[in-house]
Amino acid sequence: MLNVNDITVRLGGRVILDGATAQLPPRGRIGLIGRNGAGKSTLVRVVAGMLEPDSGAIDMPRGARLGYIAQEAPGGDATPFETVLAADTERAALMAESEAEHDDLHRIAEIHERLIAIDAHSAPSRAARILVGLGFDEDMQHRPLESFSGGWRMRVALASLLFSEPDLLLLDEPSNHLDLEAVMWLEDFLKSYPATILLVSHERDFLNNVVDYILHLERGKLTLYPGGYDAFERQRAERQAQLAAARAKQQAEREKLQDYVARNSARASTAKQAQSRAKALARMQPIAELIDDPSLSFDFPKPDELRPPLITLDMASVGYNGTPILSRLNLRLDPDDRIALLGRNGNGKTTLARLLCAQLKPMDGAMNASGKMRVGYFTQYQVEELDRTETPLQHMTSTMKGASQGAVRAQLGRFGFSGDKATTQVGKLSGGERARLALALITRDAPHMLILDEPTNHLDVDAREALIQALNAYSGAVVIVSHDRHMLEMTADRLVLVDSGAAREFDGSIDDYIAFVLAGDRGEKAGNGAPKISKQDRRKAAAEAREKYNAVRNKAKKAETAIATLSAQRSTIDKAMFDPTSATSDLAKLSMTDLMKRRAEIEKQIELAEADWLEANEALEGIEA
Repeated sequence: MLNVNDITVRLGGRVILDGATAQLPPRGRIGLIGRNGAGKSTLVRVVAGMLEPDSGAIDMPRGARLGYIAQEAPGGDATPFETVLAADTERAALMAESEAEHDDLHRIAEIHERLIAIDAHSAPSRAARILVGLGFDEDMQHRPLESFSGGWRMRVALASLLFSEPDLLLLDEPSNHLDLEAVMWLEDFLKSYPATILLVSHERDFLNNVVDYILHLERGKLTLYPGGYDAFERQRAERQAQLAAARAKQQAEREKLQDYVARNSARASTAKQAQSRAKALARMQPIAELIDDPSLSFDFPKPDELRPPLITLDMASVGYNGTPILSRLNLRLDPDDRIALLGRNGNGKTTLARLLCAQLKPMDGAMNASGKMRVGYFTQYQVEELDRTETPLQHMTSTMKGASQGAVRAQLGRFGFSGDKATTQVGKLSGGERARLALALITRDAPHMLILDEPTNHLDVDAREALIQALNAYSGAVVIVSHDRHMLEMTADRLVLVDSGAAREFDGSIDDYIAFVLAGDRGEKAGNGAPKISKQDRRKAAAEAREKYNAVRNKAKKAETAIATLSAQRSTIDKAMFDPTSATSDLAKLSMTDLMKRRAEIEKQIELAEADWLEANEALEGIEA
């Protein structure tokens, strides 16, 4: 069990963690969530021993091995395969000693006995499976690390961590460098991980599919909720409703006391009672208001109308230095299209996006685009290349040359940069705020089409929901590349699969695509000799897999809902038992004995619901294995 005991951390004079306390269950898969800047990464660093808290302590079982990805990606001449194998330090040391030791037969026997005990001989195949799951084919596994980009080297770091199998696995947004296929593999891997996981993520589906607890960090405090993200949302909504009711009740009581004190303090006959009520008023602790962040804003300007189509591709090819990456492209985009580009990283999604926004020209075939069309193209590079010494106001002023200060500030205001935020240096903004600024910059001229390449990497869950709502309200076309399934499900109505040097419509939904990938129907594209499957058979298999998967997933979600509802009822009874004055009208009529009986009945129902939830999740693991 991992215990977070009254942890307080101050950074730059600001309290980040304020007496944060939580008891995490052994072998639990815990999702750590909270708004950007809440202190999630700070807490992970404290747990990892990389940051000393001002007060409090982390308690872990003695001898427990902890695993955490370093901030710097691995590099050098070593290959991904060699790097992952080396992550098991005991195996690496024993293998080196076995090669060097020739004389001491007793020691040689001990070494080989230990190698057998830790299953060292299966390590190469296990390392290869992890690398394949994260997108490294056979050739990539044996190339030097220095030949890879930073994102791919961070995948090697993740593979090394997973291979080492620590007793406590710390993951801080592990999906940021992954494509959708790799995220799905990682989900499957983590669901069967045999030890404790503490996972920071902002992806709803990822959290729903992996974790069995949510640890919510808000205002420096920690609250543990059972279930996945959807269960957390339901429980938080109930808790917020209770807090709002309690705050309204307290405010009414406060006003009543204040009125009594004001009317009776000057009268000798009631002065003591007024003084007593004044003390009660002073002792009354205010109930925290719900967080309302007015700066959490996305509002894309409305473009003027253009006649369809916006773009047509006719047998077009595109690539670099005379070498085509994608060929025989046939695609039409209209003003109301919502298109998601699917496929593994490296297959050409970004190349296609750059062609659509005219950063690349077709090498062959034809591309026709409306001459009046304006395109807003978002990439992570734009976020990283913002001048950290300038303010949002300076960035927007230099971009909107000739525009009035009112127009500049209006565009910034659409994305939450008003007042002091507009004049805060970019270096002092959070990653989510910098992403919002980049989106504000690319939409300054009301583009007819938005091309968004991984727009959610720096956004927390609430910011992602705000972006989804803004995209759905936007009247232009949208082309999106994302590994966030919830984002794709809520915004895209056309899917284009970029794979094997081509881009073609995928006939189905995101769930169809997930079932397609989980069923392993990518064999013929990977060139591993797997038999080709007809489109009709593939769709039939995907539909059957999806139907079975959805039935079991619905059972799990139904159990989660029951657990959340019953837990709220149990909390209400507990409150009534310890504070009868706060009891609801139906509970106020019951005796203590009846309250205890009702609580015992609810406990039994919770146990049954938890058993159903465990059974459903085990079934899901079997389906996805």
